[in-house]
Amino acid sequence: MFRGGPDEKTAYDAAVSRFEEANGVDVEMIVTTADEYNTKLKAAIAGKQIPDVFYVAPGDVQSYVGNGIIKDITADVEGSESIDLDNIWEYGIDSYRFDGELVGQGPIYALPKDIGPFSFGYNKTMFEEAGIPLPDPDKPYTFDEFVTVAKQLTKDTDGDGELDRWGTGLNASWNMQAFAWSNGADFLNEDRTKVTVDTPEFTEALQWFADLQNVHGVTPSAGESQTLDTYQRWMQGQIGFFPIAPWDLSTYEKLDFDYDVIPYPAGSTGKPATWIGTLGIAVAESSDFPEEAVKLAQYLSTDVEAQQTLVDAGVQIPNLKDMAEKWVAESTTKPANKQEFLEIVNDYGRPLPGGFTYNAEWYDEFFTNIQPVLDGKQSAADYVKEAQPKMQQFLDSANQQAGIG
Repeated sequence: MFRGGPDEKTAYDAAVSRFEEANGVDVEMIVTTADEYNTKLKAAIAGKQIPDVFYVAPGDVQSYVGNGIIKDITADVEGSESIDLDNIWEYGIDSYRFDGELVGQGPIYALPKDIGPFSFGYNKTMFEEAGIPLPDPDKPYTFDEFVTVAKQLTKDTDGDGELDRWGTGLNASWNMQAFAWSNGADFLNEDRTKVTVDTPEFTEALQWFADLQNVHGVTPSAGESQTLDTYQRWMQGQIGFFPIAPWDLSTYEKLDFDYDVIPYPAGSTGKPATWIGTLGIAVAESSDFPEEAVKLAQYLSTDVEAQQTLVDAGVQIPNLKDMAEKWVAESTTKPANKQEFLEIVNDYGRPLPGGFTYNAEWYDEFFTNIQPVLDGKQSAADYVKEAQPKMQQFLDSANQQAGIG
């Protein structure tokens, strides 16, 4: 059971067909949309109809292990002659380790379906038409430099008195992490027991993000976004900077403009930051076919031919390091600076804050009532002061459920 769009389904059809032929088995595939997946998986678990092999997110590992839903596959993985753990991204493996206290260490409960470095894209054609020097692929903009360039890109191009191009169109839920981290802030302390969004560094980053719309006017207003959301505006060539992840690449082949990726703008640390997403492929503890199920999970995660099928579909980067290096060097596909994806994985990418706690309710709470800040009706300082204790309550509850703290 997995989730995905048409491109991913087609790729999985091909990969699984080869597995069936090579192993003399039949694999029934259940495919859902991303929005439906969690609901349908939880219904299957509640009804004791758990798929033999299924996608699992890092944030679900603790509860699924605690409730005996997913199988410890450490011995199978470490004893496999076909798997070289040193050639798989450490982040991909470690996201599915759990020692009973912390995710990230201990036995392996899933293999990575993928890793998703969340990079920062720009409309190269828009830059060239505006006569603005292209961004440096190696040196991030400072926050101030980014605002300056975004203002240059924000224009009324048809003279009707209304803006029709904007520098940015960023969503707080997916981009606030990068700006907080690069400004020396974080959502949690190191042992994941205290919410830290009320620090001066975090407050500064959040206010800077809100000011992109309310002070600098370089992102569509809430009203303009209701007319046409920023993703659609990016697709139509109206947005200068927009996030880009590997799962976007097949869709972005259809863009009418040229684009590339660069590091995220950097705050007071001078260093870029962003997150790495991932999904895992787990095996049900209840499977009637544990040997075949483990073999399928291993195949989808680490087989060269299966990985190539998924990479060619434009839905992920290779899980295997040596394959990823070859993919980056290949110059016929976009973006040109694919190396940036590997820089994120190797150097400055981090897990999403909610992924390594028993549940993510504390993290989701941060974004629940953030709109007044984004609309300029509440200061960042007031908001984080108000949000921190609510988030802390949810975190304490999650840690208590996990038997931590």
